[in-house]
Amino acid sequence: MTRLVAAIAFAAAFPLSAQAENLLQVYRDARAYDAQYAAARYALQAGQEKLPQGKALLLPTIGLSANVTDTRFELNSDNPARLPDASRNFRSNGYTLNLSQPIYRKQNFLQYDEAGFQVRQAEASFGQAAQDLIVRTAQAYFDVLAAQDTLTLVGAQKAAISEQLAQAKRNFEVGTATITDTHEAQARYDLVVAQGIAAQNDLDNKKSALQQLTGKEYTSFAPLRKSVQLSPPNPNDAQSWVALAEKQSYPVQIQQATTEIANLEMKRNAAGHYPTLDLVASYGQTDQTGTTLTSVGSNTNQTAVGLQLALPLYQGGAISSREREAAANYEKARQDLENARRSAALAARQAYLGVVNGVSQVGALEQALVSSQSALDSNKLGYEVGVRINIDVLNAQQQLYSTERDLALARYNTITTQLKLKAAAGSLREEDLEQVNLALAP
Repeated sequence: MTRLVAAIAFAAAFPLSAQAENLLQVYRDARAYDAQYAAARYALQAGQEKLPQGKALLLPTIGLSANVTDTRFELNSDNPARLPDASRNFRSNGYTLNLSQPIYRKQNFLQYDEAGFQVRQAEASFGQAAQDLIVRTAQAYFDVLAAQDTLTLVGAQKAAISEQLAQAKRNFEVGTATITDTHEAQARYDLVVAQGIAAQNDLDNKKSALQQLTGKEYTSFAPLRKSVQLSPPNPNDAQSWVALAEKQSYPVQIQQATTEIANLEMKRNAAGHYPTLDLVASYGQTDQTGTTLTSVGSNTNQTAVGLQLALPLYQGGAISSREREAAANYEKARQDLENARRSAALAARQAYLGVVNGVSQVGALEQALVSSQSALDSNKLGYEVGVRINIDVLNAQQQLYSTERDLALARYNTITTQLKLKAAAGSLREEDLEQVNLALAP
């Protein structure tokens, strides 16, 4: 299996802190809590019931009916001499057992085939939901890490500007700098205070989003290792990922099943013109203590076995209309399948480019970070000897912290895009998340 992230060699030597939650544990919490994933799981259970329902159409049906009737009969004669008055009470009870076994019902056979594709459709939908949960969890987790990094960097920038402000004030007091340096440092300090408030608010929002996903509130998170090396996609070829996406991505699988169902539905409606043949059998028993004609009771048993043929001749054109409707729905499903393949190809291509460009961007930002640190050191030294002014140091500090933030964000985005690439190809699994988890530090 392709490793999404190549962690540094000593990753296994340092176990994760017991206090800090890692990505894998957060994912398992989300899997147990997320309502969207739970709904998909129950949808799968419901979809799997289509197969026994379809099979039931091919099996015999047996029914039992029973009855008990009390009757009071009274006869009031107009001529009692010729027909005397009469009255009697009698009871009848009985039961009938009916059996019907389909011998030839083309529609039932086709509906059973449909049930198999409906189960595949439900399984593919659940697979898509499982992949979505992995991506959503990773995105929410790294969103929190990015917000934490931003807040930390704002705090570090605030401390650095505060030091620069204090130095500007001291230099102004001894006459080696103008009040302008103090004002510039104060303006930067006030701005970074406002940025700190915004960063704290963003972190709170990101934690709330993660809490909604997992149902838990975490105190700390395992960060990404600083020396982590991001690997390019494997295979490192866009067309290979596109081919996989067109063949096995879950949206394509779902639409393939939908198309097969539409095809069978078209055939099933055409089978409405065919005859049906059933084996039917019944057994019944009736006991009665009398009738309206006699007071003598009786006990009867009746058994019947036969074949029942039905041939639809004319139903007002309804069967032909449903046949044309099903044919149109099948053509629609075919076009939807083609659109699903094209969309999967586009998603895979975009994710592939996102990973490739992300890896390159991380490398460029790592070099930019080294250059920004050198620029800050040079500007500080130049300010001390009088060849640089305070604003130069402040700008260099701003550039350094911006580069650090951009580098962290680029790493997070590249990792989540790697997961999205595997999801686009329909091959994202929990094991891939475990590989990402190895890149986290205590």
